[in-house]
Order: sequence, then C-alpha cells, then structure tokens
Amino acid sequence: MRFWENGFVLGLLGVMIFSGSLGATRIAVGAFDPVFLTLVRATIAGLLGVGLLLGLGASRPLRKDYLNLAIVAVGVVVGFPLLTALALQNINSARSIVFIGLLPLSTAIFGVVSGGEKPQPAFWLFSILGSVLVAGFALSQGGIGSWYGDLLMVAAIIVCGLGYAQGAKLSRRLGGWQVISWSLVISLPVMAPLAVWTMPTSVAHVQLDEWTALAYVSVFSMLIGFVFWYRGLALGGVTAISQLQLLQPFMGLMLAATIMQEQVHWQMIAVSVLVVACVAGARRFSGKSV
Repeated sequence: MRFWENGFVLGLLGVMIFSGSLGATRIAVGAFDPVFLTLVRATIAGLLGVGLLLGLGASRPLRKDYLNLAIVAVGVVVGFPLLTALALQNINSARSIVFIGLLPLSTAIFGVVSGGEKPQPAFWLFSILGSVLVAGFALSQGGIGSWYGDLLMVAAIIVCGLGYAQGAKLSRRLGGWQVISWSLVISLPVMAPLAVWTMPTSVAHVQLDEWTALAYVSVFSMLIGFVFWYRGLALGGVTAISQLQLLQPFMGLMLAATIMQEQVHWQMIAVSVLVVACVAGARRFSGKSV
C-alpha cells in the first residue's frame, strides 16, 4: 500500500503535528491576545491556502459543499483555536490534556451522526476506556484549573469534533488539503480584516520562542496537520482514525521532554502502553478496515 493511501499512517502523522499545538498556543498567548492569535493564525494559513489552491489548480467546491466547509471553518479554524487560547489563560496545558482525552470520543460520535458509520459496540468500550485513561492520567499530574477554563475546553472539544467529522466527510470527494484550504479561504474575508484591526500597537516585547510558537500554530497546526489528518480520516474512517488522538497528549509530553528536558515518569509510559492497546482495540471494532 502506498504511503498516501494508508489512512492509519496519515492520521498518525496528523496527530504528531497536532501534539505540539497546545504547548505552542500556551507559549503564544504569553505575548499575543487570544483573539488576535486566533485571527492571525487563520489569516496566515488562509493566505497559504490561497497559494495552494491556485498553485495546484484545485477545482471549486460545489454549491452544496459551502455549508459543510463553513461548519469546518467554525469548528477548526475559529472555534477550537479561540476557545483553547482563551482556556489556556485560565488553566495550564497539563489541565487541558484532561479534555483533549475526550476529543476522540467527540469526533467518533459526530462521525456516526454525520457520516453514517456504524462501529461495533466493543468500539465504544475501547474508546471510552481510552478517554478515561488519558483524563485520569492528566488529573493525576495535577494542573491549575478553573470552572471558566474547563467550560471553554468542553466547548472546544465539541466544536472540534464536529469540524473533524465534517471535514472527513468532505475529504472523501474533495481531498484533505482542498477541504482545509477552502475552509481557510472562505474564512479569510472575515479573519484578515479583524486581524489587522486587533493587531497590537507594538510587538517589540515578543520573544523568539513566541514568534516560533505563532509560526507553528499558523503553518503546522492550522494547515499542514490537517492535510494528513483529513486524508487519514477519509481513508480509514472517522471512528477508527479518530482514536489515534488518544496518543496526542503523550506525544505532546514526549515533545516537552525532548525540547524542554522534562522528566518522563514510568507512569506515563505505562499509561501510554494501555492507550495504544485501546487504540488497537477500537480500530479492530470500528467497522472499517484501515
């Protein structure tokens, strides 16, 4: 099987890219207002999306596609980035992992509702168990929380799951990179002017790591990751591939350990092994071969 036809591999690459998103967002909101950060990252990615669509000669979506593209835009271009950026002003990244552990379940539910997928009952057992393991691990690590930040993260998980499922549905016909590019482009007439309007009067205080974080969430989290992710969801099925997101918190922690020299405890390794087993079990009973 060719690389571009393997939904599992493509989905895993998408998750690997997304694993750095919350940490990068946490760094970026130290210098940029959350609203401006959401607007500017969408604007940068949208301009890159225009270049992709024009450079590769993509055909325009059908009229009936624009509503679903708008749902994708509301979910993953505006909703999730804005809500998580606001949340991360009130909770730390460790606390946010509790809610990221629920994202695969949210995505799978919307995949069943909107995509007509019918996983076996055992799939839900493994999906819920995996979510509980991730959330339980995150809670055991502590983390600063607030009811306001927690509610924002819950809302972020809901809109993101919807955006993932709708994007996967469109990707089966349009292609993964076209879906995220068109979603960004239709958002651009709103996001770009607002980004200019909310631009800070001075950026002299912004440090190199904060500029790097902005670049990461704009290019990788907002565009490149979705190219792999939506293609993987379309090929392997939303219910099956969505469970790979259970690995995202642990990839993020491993990334922090590599870059920030944080210590990796044996508990994290043990839970990671159990989560991998849940992903494998959910994949087996998803009802679609990947």
